[in-house]
Amino acid sequence: MTPAEETIEIDAASEGMVLAQDLRDAGGGVLLPAGATLSASSLASLRRRGIERVQVVAAEAPVDEAAVRAERERQCARLARLFRRCLTGSPANASAVLYERLLAYRGGC
Repeated sequence: MTPAEETIEIDAASEGMVLAQDLRDAGGGVLLPAGATLSASSLASLRRRGIERVQVVAAEAPVDEAAVRAERERQCARLARLFRRCLTGSPANASAVLYERLLAYRGGC
């Protein structure tokens, strides 16, 4: 899976952004390779060379904590439903042990 890219003006670029593709000059020479992190000095150098736009890795969307919580609760309810018969028996049965390990693996409920 390749990260999402966006083309931005050089004046909108900031330190810490990562190049999505090789940045080439008019002659086709590589100025900065894909994956390079932009620094203040590299941005100044690109401006001096007349570079107008760069393709950077798009910033990830912020995580919706409420949606994450709701999905975790849905998954935990699904596990409880799948293991409902084994949870009423002996706590030492293999299914109960598997259920507990699944909960631990998923970070608990």
